[in-house]
Amino acid sequence: MSLNREDAFNFARVLTESLPYIQRFTGRTFVIKFGGNAMTDPELFETFARDVVLMKLVGMNPIVVHGGGPQIGALLEKLEIPTTFVEGMRVTDERTMDVVEMVLGASVNKEIVNSIHRNGGRAVGLTGKDGMLLTARKLQVSENTTQDIGQVGEVAAVDIDVLHMLGQSDFIPVIAPVAGGKDGKTYNINADLVAGKIAEVLHAEKLILLTNVEGLLDSQGTVQTGLSTKQVDKLISDGTIKGGMLPKIQCALDAVKQGVTSAHIIDGRVPHAALLEIFSDDGIGTLISNK
Repeated sequence: MSLNREDAFNFARVLTESLPYIQRFTGRTFVIKFGGNAMTDPELFETFARDVVLMKLVGMNPIVVHGGGPQIGALLEKLEIPTTFVEGMRVTDERTMDVVEMVLGASVNKEIVNSIHRNGGRAVGLTGKDGMLLTARKLQVSENTTQDIGQVGEVAAVDIDVLHMLGQSDFIPVIAPVAGGKDGKTYNINADLVAGKIAEVLHAEKLILLTNVEGLLDSQGTVQTGLSTKQVDKLISDGTIKGGMLPKIQCALDAVKQGVTSAHIIDGRVPHAALLEIFSDDGIGTLISNK
């Protein structure tokens, strides 16, 4: 079935508009945090895998870091293991950590790897423990609480040797945010933070955080984009950025300040969200850069 004239024109326009971006980003590293609805909607899941495969095929170097909160919650409930949260973080005792590691490092990670394979790519699933990619330390909670949150960690160090090796091959790294600490314990780390730290160490071209919102919205509900780090600092200090969006914005801001060219917070509920942000003139989310 042939395209009608209008569809053919739009198709050609998309291809020509994306060409300069493909040329510009060939050989560059993109760290993408995969989470939210895009992980739980089967169609969006497959769409994301196709997008990552396309990025690799046109010469880019995508690295995927994924979450899995809903899947962890579902298995904990099935096993009748109670869950509590402190300041948005899941309290993680040894039994809960076993479930977290099994879900993130095995079930979810391999599902993403298999999806990439189904769509013509080659992927390798990793956790922070593999190749000593990540070293964790226990996360210190704020002074507002005295409760021990258990094996919740933050990134203490990143060893990128394994990522350099995979980046020089046809393989796409898919990383679960679980890492070992020098104390011998295993820690669950927020996937946004892992993606941000990896992007920083690699001096990535882009850090892309897929979310369940359109991006950073102003008081009128308009997506804010093209923001400098100074503008974002001001929005944080005057209270415009607050609540659940603040940790993501802070993660993106820190990455850009540490050498990542730009960070993007985009709506993972939109099919092909990553490609639309990378390959189109307008983009679909919030962009933060030093420019």
